[in-house]
Amino acid sequence: MEEEQGGKMTMRLLGDRVAVERDASETVTPGGIHLPESAQRAPQFGTVVIIGPGDDKGLMDVAVGDRVLFTRYGGTEIEYGGKKLLLLRRDDLIGYVED
Repeated sequence: MEEEQGGKMTMRLLGDRVAVERDASETVTPGGIHLPESAQRAPQFGTVVIIGPGDDKGLMDVAVGDRVLFTRYGGTEIEYGGKKLLLLRRDDLIGYVED
């Protein structure tokens, strides 16, 4: 699958890769303490924005728009179309998040 950005550039992911836009970081603790950026932990939740064609059998467990939970240290961060995205393999996804 691919996503177009203003007709200038198209990103197509290969294999079982997905691009995820992370949820926003928590900037305040439950006790009301404001955290500086250096102390904020990157969330492990996000929304799938681009998917590849799947594995060698064409299987892909997620679709664009799914909210997912992923491994803490997996993936590669990139900036694309003015957004920070995390590129992950399907194996780095742990599960779905249902609101």
